[in-house]
Amino acid sequence: MTNMTEEIQKNLKTELDKYKQVQKDFHKALSQRQQLDGQLNENIAVKKELDLLKSEDDVFKLIGPVLIKQDVEEAKQNVAKRMEYISSELKRVEELITTLDKKQDTHRETLEKYQQMFQQAQIKASFSQPKA
Repeated sequence: MTNMTEEIQKNLKTELDKYKQVQKDFHKALSQRQQLDGQLNENIAVKKELDLLKSEDDVFKLIGPVLIKQDVEEAKQNVAKRMEYISSELKRVEELITTLDKKQDTHRETLEKYQQMFQQAQIKASFSQPKA
C-alpha cells in the first residue's frame, strides 16, 4: 500500500473511533432521558395524590426503613422542587442529545469522505503498479 493509502486508512480508523465514542455518549444520554422521564412521571403522580389531600391529612415519607410523618405542605413543596430539578435535568439532557446527534452526522460525513478517498487511492495504486 502507498503512504497516501496508509495515511487515509489511519485517519479513517481515528474518525471511526471518534464516531463510536459519540454514539456511545448519545445512547447514554438517551438512557438518562428515559430515566428522568420516568422520575418526572412518578413525581407527577405523587403531586396529583398530594393535591387531593387536605392540610390536616396525614402524609408519611419513607426514610430508609422508617415512615416519618410529614406536613402536607412540606411534602408538596418537596415534590415541586424535585419536579423542577428533574425538568431542568431533562432540558440539559435534551440539549446534549441534540448536540451529540449533530456530532454523529458530522462524523458520518467525514467517514464517508475518508472511505471515498481510500477507495480512490486504492484504485490509483492498482493502476500505477507495474504489470508482470
